[in-house]
Amino acid sequence: MERRTVAEVMTSEVVRVGFATPFKDIASLLAEYRISGVPVVGPDDRVAGVISETDLMTYQARLSEADEAGHGPALRRARRALRSLVRGRAGAVRAAKQRARTAERLMSAPAITVHPQAGLAEAARTMVRHGIERLPVVDDDNRLVGIVTRRDLLQIFLRTDHEIRTEVIRGVLERTLGLTPAAVHVTVHDGAVTLEGRVERASEAAIALRLSARVDGVIAVVDRLTFRFDDSRERPEPAPAPNSPHDLA
Repeated sequence: MERRTVAEVMTSEVVRVGFATPFKDIASLLAEYRISGVPVVGPDDRVAGVISETDLMTYQARLSEADEAGHGPALRRARRALRSLVRGRAGAVRAAKQRARTAERLMSAPAITVHPQAGLAEAARTMVRHGIERLPVVDDDNRLVGIVTRRDLLQIFLRTDHEIRTEVIRGVLERTLGLTPAAVHVTVHDGAVTLEGRVERASEAAIALRLSARVDGVIAVVDRLTFRFDDSRERPEPAPAPNSPHDLA
């Protein structure tokens, strides 16, 4: 049974930033490319984290709140800077302030990633589970090779009913279960698959339903299958106990 992978829909040319990329440059990139986030990579192109619009907005909101309140982190930083200036450490203070506004300090880490050969459904579940809109795609060494977004994953639901029906018949019924098209009638309407017919065993019906639900683009499976023999309650016979030394005598 065919399964579309992340590699088939991902974007290979990825906008990325390094650890030292400043806040303003990151914001400019998001606006220029009309994207909601970027991966942060090290010199070896390994993904260390991700910066999203939410990360930038959260950082900016914290600064605004501190300024409005007249106290908090912003004021404490200013006081520390003043003390350091008095002590002759102005350069160290400026460096610390610059680092606080770079990708390394702003990013969410570790990054949630996916491999190129992962299925689209697996990638979609990961996005939903973590509440994110894009996933960096990495190889076995965690090096960035692409990026996949929710919009990319929606492609699986753009498959026609004819394409879905063909895959269910050929991939599930014929190749996997060895059934003929005459045994099970397959209809598809707006991504909902209906299986109707009679198979030999209950286990075959269960497999047909389960695998049909995994076909890309399927949103529901309607069960109208019957079977000749209910093997769902069958239990394998226990293996005979090994012979005792007395039996071998």
